[in-house]
Amino acid sequence: MSQRPLRLYVDSLFTSPYAMSVYVTLREKGLAFETVTLNLDAGQHQTADFTLRSLTQRVPTLEEGDFALSESSAITEYLEQAYPGARVYPTDLQQRARARQVQAWLRSDLLPIRQERSTLVVFYGQKMPPLSPVAQAAAGKLITAAQALLAGNPKYLFGEWSIADVDLAVMLNRLILNGDSVPAELVAYAHRQWQRPSVREWVNQPRPGL
Repeated sequence: MSQRPLRLYVDSLFTSPYAMSVYVTLREKGLAFETVTLNLDAGQHQTADFTLRSLTQRVPTLEEGDFALSESSAITEYLEQAYPGARVYPTDLQQRARARQVQAWLRSDLLPIRQERSTLVVFYGQKMPPLSPVAQAAAGKLITAAQALLAGNPKYLFGEWSIADVDLAVMLNRLILNGDSVPAELVAYAHRQWQRPSVREWVNQPRPGL
């Protein structure tokens, strides 16, 4: 499939973990794309113009010629099939299904962590108060699952790097970068993912002041 012009809509603060997941996927695949920022606080994602592009009025949204798609996991799966040269999901069928399971879980569960450890902690260095009991329980669930997935202390979830590693590292870093207690092997794992060049490019984006 020949590449058509790609445009990725992201939040202007570069704090969306979902936009980050798509951005990293595009970089890993070596695809040329234009990044367009939207000020979500100003409602730029709710304008009539953007609504024509994004069915859900959310970032990330990817445009490829006259085709537009929102929701990050849908976008990364589309890019994986449309541009298979450099893979961001495991090639093994069951491992690929597990990677998507991890992504879906991180997006649909652990709400107390997302509420009490926003990505302003991750990308702006903000510090938040101690976790509430319900968030502590969610953090325990995250840590238990991550330890099970990474039993034996491998470098990556599925033998080789996948985009699910980035998504898991972001969730762990919500805790780690706030100074919350996380087992050393998970801290090392998250740090390893953070050193990947495609990830560093997102992390080092110039961000406006809050």
